[in-house]
Amino acid sequence: MGRLTLLVVLGLGALLPACRCGTPREGMRGSGAQEEARPLELLNVSYDPTRELYDDYNAWFARQWRGEGHGTVLIRQSHGGSGKQARSVIDGLEADVVTLALGFDIDAIAKAGLIDKGWQDRLPHRSSPYTSTVLFLVRRGNPKGIHDWPDLLKKGVSVITPNPKTSGGARWNYLAAWGFEQKRTGSESAARKFVARLFAQVPVLDSGARGASTTFLERGIGDVLITWENEALLALDRLGEKQGGGLAHGDVELVVPSLSILAEPPAALVDRVVDRHGTREVAQAWLMGLYSAEGQRIAARHHYRPRDEQVMAEYAKRFPTLELFTIDELFGGWEEAHRRHFADGALFDQLYSAEH
Repeated sequence: MGRLTLLVVLGLGALLPACRCGTPREGMRGSGAQEEARPLELLNVSYDPTRELYDDYNAWFARQWRGEGHGTVLIRQSHGGSGKQARSVIDGLEADVVTLALGFDIDAIAKAGLIDKGWQDRLPHRSSPYTSTVLFLVRRGNPKGIHDWPDLLKKGVSVITPNPKTSGGARWNYLAAWGFEQKRTGSESAARKFVARLFAQVPVLDSGARGASTTFLERGIGDVLITWENEALLALDRLGEKQGGGLAHGDVELVVPSLSILAEPPAALVDRVVDRHGTREVAQAWLMGLYSAEGQRIAARHHYRPRDEQVMAEYAKRFPTLELFTIDELFGGWEEAHRRHFADGALFDQLYSAEH
């Protein structure tokens, strides 16, 4: 059948609509012994730190799809801050599937009429095939003595985290910090002051989680990076082998706080687009593959916590143990969290403008 072709295009956010909008995709035609007119194409619009995960997953899925006799599938990627990515889809970026950092961003696409209502009930685990959490990276030797959330407020500590207005990961970071202080003190007022002081120590707000990692790891700015667990562990992988059996790699170390948030990044097919492109079948298969045993193993190898209990048991040693709370538990879900914290003029805007 020829050699499988897999194309992964990174960071095309602004360019893809111009080259893709209104272009139908041709796939398999007829019945029985089908004739392939040209490869099926899918576009997955995703958030910042999933590049490596979907590089591997797309290659595996394309092999599976072709091996089942469906022909070649060409899978493209677009990455950026989750909120910006959702806005790009609403504005015309023709995503067949979206894998974003939080349910609120996919809800926004649904409200624009591109995704059917009830999208979270169409896949297992409320359409969240894997989970993550929020941890810290610090400089080698941990010179500022950062061990838990209160240490981020020490005088002279420079904190790196992205912008909650554009980054889903940043919203998880913000809510993890808020939730820690609220659970510790039982006071929303104390949590508000805590987060205000925290962001007063952030010198730069990158638009996405990968940009914040670059600021910390490559530009050498900041004493501590608040980040996705998978992004932190990937950085450690890239920086070298474990030293002395510990978690220190190269020039940074992992710090696991006593309490953090359970992050549940969701996935969905974009109904209006897949129906226009004729890609519903392959898009649905692509999404379901994320829940397969191999899809779960690929997620685990890239430091995302798999939902499958057996796969999680295989990879449990990769993930630190810590207490986690949920967004529903403390914030009433994403709709309410957005209204109170991240909408224009809400708490984040108030506390950030006050401190800057």
